Amino acid sequence: MSGIRRVFASALTAVAGVSTPTVGQQVPTPERFFGFQMGADRKLAGWDTIVAYYQTLDRASSRLQVENLGPSTMGHPFLALFISSPANLARLDDLRQINAKLSDPRGLDESEVRRLITQAKAVVVQSMGLHSSEVASTQMAVELAYDLVTRSDEETNRILDNVVTILIPSFNPDGTVMITDWYNRTVGTEYEGVGMPWLYHKYVGHDNNRDAFQTSMVESQYAARILFREWIPQAYIDHHQMGPLGARLYVPPYADPIRPAGDPLVWREMSWYGAHIAYKEEEAGKAGVVNAAIYSGWGHFGFHWITPFHNIAGMLTESASARLATPFFLHPDQLRGGARGLPEYEAQTTFPNPWPGGWWRLRDIVEQQKVAAWAVLDLAARNRETVLWNAYLKARRQTERGAAGRPAGYVIPAEQHDGLTAVALVNKLLVQGIEIRRAPRDFVHEGKVYGAGSFVVPMAQPKMGVVRWLLGRTLYPDNTYTRDRDGAPIRPYDMATDNMAEFMGVRVDPVDTPVTAELAGVTASVEPRGTVASGAAAYRLDGRLNASYRAVNLLLDRGATIRRDARGDFLVTGATAALAGEVARGTGGDFGTFRGDPAAGTQPVRRLRLGLYDRYYGGNMDEGWTRFVLEQFAFPYVTVRDSAIKAGSLGASFDVIVLPNDGLAALTGERRTGGGQGPPQEEPPPEYRSGLGKEGVDALQAFVKNGGTLVTFGEAGSLPIERFGLPLRNVLANVASTEFWSPGSTLRARFDTGNPLAFGMPTEGLVTFLANNQVYEIVSTARNQEVETIVTFPERDLLQSGWLLGESLIAKKAAMVAVRHGRGRVILIGFRPQHRAQTHGTFKLVFNALLGGAPGAGVTATSDSGQ
Repeated sequence: MSGIRRVFASALTAVAGVSTPTVGQQVPTPERFFGFQMGADRKLAGWDTIVAYYQTLDRASSRLQVENLGPSTMGHPFLALFISSPANLARLDDLRQINAKLSDPRGLDESEVRRLITQAKAVVVQSMGLHSSEVASTQMAVELAYDLVTRSDEETNRILDNVVTILIPSFNPDGTVMITDWYNRTVGTEYEGVGMPWLYHKYVGHDNNRDAFQTSMVESQYAARILFREWIPQAYIDHHQMGPLGARLYVPPYADPIRPAGDPLVWREMSWYGAHIAYKEEEAGKAGVVNAAIYSGWGHFGFHWITPFHNIAGMLTESASARLATPFFLHPDQLRGGARGLPEYEAQTTFPNPWPGGWWRLRDIVEQQKVAAWAVLDLAARNRETVLWNAYLKARRQTERGAAGRPAGYVIPAEQHDGLTAVALVNKLLVQGIEIRRAPRDFVHEGKVYGAGSFVVPMAQPKMGVVRWLLGRTLYPDNTYTRDRDGAPIRPYDMATDNMAEFMGVRVDPVDTPVTAELAGVTASVEPRGTVASGAAAYRLDGRLNASYRAVNLLLDRGATIRRDARGDFLVTGATAALAGEVARGTGGDFGTFRGDPAAGTQPVRRLRLGLYDRYYGGNMDEGWTRFVLEQFAFPYVTVRDSAIKAGSLGASFDVIVLPNDGLAALTGERRTGGGQGPPQEEPPPEYRSGLGKEGVDALQAFVKNGGTLVTFGEAGSLPIERFGLPLRNVLANVASTEFWSPGSTLRARFDTGNPLAFGMPTEGLVTFLANNQVYEIVSTARNQEVETIVTFPERDLLQSGWLLGESLIAKKAAMVAVRHGRGRVILIGFRPQHRAQTHGTFKLVFNALLGGAPGAGVTATSDSGQ
C-alpha cells in the first residue's frame, strides 16, 4: 500500500523473531495512560492524547501500525490503524494486491482465485467518530486497539492471523477536538451536556456522511482511498449514535426498502454479520438491541450505504446517546418505538430483550460498541475463506450482470454545456475506483456522433452498482414500504436520488450496446490546463463554465478589468499573458481572443461586498456548504451574525447578504432549532443564542430598501415573503405530504438565460428539489413589473429522478424570482442551488447574484475563441 510507513521496520522486527508484547509494562492500559476508563462519566479523551496513545502502541507492539493519511481540514492528523499479526503486517502490500485481484477478478480463472484465497486475509474496515457529537466510538476505538494488540487468547489470535483490521479512529478529527473542548469547558456548569453551538466541522458538520460519493472534503478523500481503491474490504462498519428514547443499539441488517442493483450476497452478508453482532450483544448481557429496523436499506449515499455497491458488506451501528459524556436518566414510559420495523417499544423477534430504563451512560455505549466491533472481526476470522470467496463471487457476478443488462454503459460526451464540470464528474468517479475509458478520436455509437475526448463508463465491471446509481435515472419506490398505514409517504433517509451527473448538470447518455470504438483506460485524474490565445489585447472567458467565475475572481484580485456581454461571457482586459496563463492553468478555462471594443454593449463586472448569515444552535450546514463553495470559486465573503445585523447600517459594509436555507423560526429566533444526535437540548450559554428578532428583520428590510440585495435559498425565502410583504406566495406552504412530495429529487426546469441572473445556464436543465423547498406564485399588484421570473417549472413531466407527488401544484410556477423592493431587490431561490457543494449544475445562479453589472443589448463584437 502506497504511503504506509514503518512496513519494512515491522518486517525486520518479525524476521528478527522479536515477540509481540503481552499485557505489561511495554503497553500501558488506556486507563493508566489517560487517567480514566474510556467512557467514564464526565470524561472525554482529547484527540491529541489519543493520537499519542496510538503512537505509543505502535512503538510497543508489532501488531499495529499507525498511518497518518494527512492533515484534516483544520490541520489535525487523520489516522488509520492497521492491526494484524506481525507476519501479516510484514506483507501488507502483498495482501493488498491479492485483495485487489479478488475484488476485480477479470482475467482470473477459478483455480487461480482459490490459490490466491489460500494466501489472502479478510480485510475489515471500521470507522468511528464521523459525527463528532456521537462521542463514544472514538473513545471505544482506544480500548479495541489495546485489546487487539495485547490479548493472547485463541479468539484474538484467530482474528490477528486471519484478518487485516483497519480502524479509522476518528473520521472527523477536527470535530473530535471541538466537541471535547466544548464539553470539558461546560462540565460542572449548568450547561453541562448541552450541544455545541456551531458545526463540528469547519464546513459541513453532520453532512460529512453525505459526502461519500462526491468526496469534497479531504477526510472523505482519505476514507475513499482506503475503501474504494486501495483496500476494498470485505466488510465495513461505521459506528454511530442516535436519539436516546428508543432501542439502545441498532445493528444490521437494514430495514426495507433496499436499493436494488447490489449483489444479493452483500445483503445476505449484512444479515449474517448483524445476527452475529446481536448474538454477541445478548451473550454479553446487553439489553435493548434491535436489528432490521429504524434504518432502511435505501439511504443516502454515505459511506455505509454506498459500500454495498462496491461489493462490500457496508453496515452501521447506532447507539442510543447520553448527554455527551454525562449520564442521562430515562423512565420506562419515556421509551418508545414508532420507527421502521419497531412500531412499539415491545419485545419482538428482532428486539427480544427491551431495555427497561434507568441511567444511560457513555460507558454503556462504549461497551456495546466494542462488542459489535469485535463480533465483526470474529465472524470474518472464523469464516475467512468464505468471506474471500464471496468477494470474488460478488465482483464476478456484478460484472456479468453489467455485461448482460441494459444499459451496457454510459457515454459522457465531450460536447457539454460546461465541459470542465464534466471533467470534474469524471474525476469524482475515479475516486470511487470506477473503470472509465476515453476515446482519442471521434466515434459513432447507436447513431450518435461523439467527439474526441468523450468518456465511456462500461457496466461490465465489478462496481456496476455504483455506476448505476451515480449515472442512471433513479425512481424511488412508491409502495407499502414507503408509505404509512394512512397512505402518507415516509420520508427517505435523506435524498430520493443521488445521481451525480444530474446534480452537476452533466450530459450522460445511457447506451444499450457496448462501445466498440478505440478507447484508452483513464488511470489518473484528468487535469485540464486552459490555453491562452496569443497576441490578444482582450480575452473572452466562456460564461457557461463554472470555472470562469473562479477565473474572474482571481483576475479581479490581480487588478484586471472584467466586463460582461449580453450572452454572459466575460471580457478581460488589463491582464498580462503571464497572468492569463497562470489563471488558465489553475482553472482549466481557455482565454479566447476577443475582437472589437470590449466596452460596446457590455457592462463592467464589479465584486460585490458579500455578507453570509450564520447562526448558532448547532450551526447551519447549508451555510457551511455555502462557505465551502464560495471559497472553492474564490468569492470573498464576511460571516455575519445576529448582532451585526441588528446594529443596522448594513449598506455601509455589504452590497449583498445571503440567507442560506433555514426555517423562519430558526432565523428569527422565535423558536430555536436543536441539532445533532442525542437528547433534547437545553439552551446554550446566552452568548450562543441566536435569532434576528424584529430588530434584525427590520434592519435587513432597510438594507434592501436602501439599495442592497438579499439572496435567500430554500426555506429562508419565508422571511422576506412574510416579513417584508413581498408580492409572492409559496404555493407549497402548509401543503400536506399526500398532496405534494419531493424528498430530494431532480426536477426539470427552464431558465431565462436572457436575464443576467441566469447567464451561463442552459435554457432547460435540472434543479435539485428537497422537502420544504419553495415554489412561488406572483400575487397580482400594480407593480407586477417589479418581479422577474428566472427559473420556471414546465407544464408536465417534471420528475427526472427521485420521487415526486403533486406535480400539478408547481407546474408553470416559479422556482427562482427577483423582486424589486425599494431601491434594492430580493432574489429568492426556492431550492438549494449549492446543495452540499454537489449541485454544480446550478452554481451559476448563485454566482451571478454575487457579481455586479448587468450588460445591455446590442453587442457587436465578434469572437474567435472557438466556442
